[in-house]
Amino acid sequence: MINLEQFTPLPSLSGGLLIGIAASLLVLFCGRIAGISGILVGVLPKRGKIIEKWRLAFLAGLILAPLLYTAFFHHPDVTLSTSTPGLLLAGFLVGVGTRLGSGCTSGHGVCGLSRFSIRSLVATLVFMVVGFATATLIGYFQW
Repeated sequence: MINLEQFTPLPSLSGGLLIGIAASLLVLFCGRIAGISGILVGVLPKRGKIIEKWRLAFLAGLILAPLLYTAFFHHPDVTLSTSTPGLLLAGFLVGVGTRLGSGCTSGHGVCGLSRFSIRSLVATLVFMVVGFATATLIGYFQW
């Protein structure tokens, strides 16, 4: 059930629009897809590889934007009902799914679907179904 105190349709819509604009600008001006997992992998050190500065700037923006937002605007308090080990396990499983699916929500769900990619459609459907099933099971069993 949605907690109406934490229901934020306007900031959520604004965030979605900004994600779409950022993805569009990255494709138009840089010819790059805004797949966050691919951008992150691109900054990991590899022998003889030069890190592209745009990747660092993009990741810095992902970190700084919410910090700046919270500094200037009111936001609802966030409450976590999951333990730290549960969060770590969830993060690990998201990483595994990202590798198995050859991309993440931004790469497949935002950029791939907008390019009418069948592979991205299948990947998005799979991770959405798995996400719904996981949330339902966790809620049902009170994990």
